[in-house]
Amino acid sequence: MITATNVLVLLAMLVGTVGIVLPVLPGLFVVWAATLLWAVEMHSTAGWTVFWVATAIYALGLVAQYLVPARRMRATGVDSKVIGVALVAAVIGLFVIPLIGAPIAFLGSVYAMERVKHGTHERAWLATRHAVRAVMLSMGIELLTAMLIIVTWGVGVFVTRP
Repeated sequence: MITATNVLVLLAMLVGTVGIVLPVLPGLFVVWAATLLWAVEMHSTAGWTVFWVATAIYALGLVAQYLVPARRMRATGVDSKVIGVALVAAVIGLFVIPLIGAPIAFLGSVYAMERVKHGTHERAWLATRHAVRAVMLSMGIELLTAMLIIVTWGVGVFVTRP
């Protein structure tokens, strides 16, 4: 059933999904929080069941989002310290140059640190490409997690319709 709550929750979920791709807000958290608000509004066993399933999906997605890319990075020889520094640089870059500053700072810092470490452009560029793939994999896992939460909520809306 189309209700104001369902429309607002869906809009929040869509904004959260966009927030995953354009890192302006914590997108996956927004999608999960929208499910929480829906469950509070529903105030039913079905609503809370959907919320707990969404919470389990959220938790698994968060773990996978960090473990899977980190494992691949280690396998290619890029230190987790490099990624940590690059992520801090990306956050700073986001505020210095809104929207495009984060990827510029991330790529630049990975390349610079790997260039210092290896001394050659080829090795530094290879490590930078691996880092970009890891970030894209992490984003993909986050998007998949958001989609699973949204589908879970959609099934909940369908099941609880009058």
